[in-house]
Amino acid sequence: MYEETLKLICSVTTRYSTTRLPHRWETLFHRLVKTIDIDEAEALQDMIWSCWMRHGEERAVSDLEGATRAIVARDFAAAERMLKRLAAVHPELPEVWHKQATLYYMTSAEQPCVRAIHRTLQLEPRHFGAMCAFAEILLERGERAQALFAFDTALRVNPHLGLVRVEAEKLIRERPELPH
Repeated sequence: MYEETLKLICSVTTRYSTTRLPHRWETLFHRLVKTIDIDEAEALQDMIWSCWMRHGEERAVSDLEGATRAIVARDFAAAERMLKRLAAVHPELPEVWHKQATLYYMTSAEQPCVRAIHRTLQLEPRHFGAMCAFAEILLERGERAQALFAFDTALRVNPHLGLVRVEAEKLIRERPELPH
């Protein structure tokens, strides 16, 4: 699953979201890459996250928000129940899978986490949050070159991920044989 997920990340520029997202979706990503204004970048990121959280029917949105609150409250059993139900009813919503990945990461369930990240990226190739989560898992596995690649790809989608840029630069400094 790791290699297949890296292949999805490699193909980010040749694939598009499989979900029915707002028409302005492409514009948001285009503006995010082009802007140098920090405030505008933060606003664009917020709009993208909002789209990921809000597209779909109202009940799905409510359930996704409930699952997110359960994760934050560390009520992992409740979050898992809600997310499994959402995934069964709305398997086309990438953020359902991303929240599952978050849940599994927080509970140290690496294989289910990677499967959920993979599904997120199948549905939304530019999900920079999923790419960064995958990079973190790769780092934990000692796969530094692959982690750097995932971080770099996330930064090409969203160049305003400051902590990710710091981590990528650290990887480059620590391992000079990694590609620049």
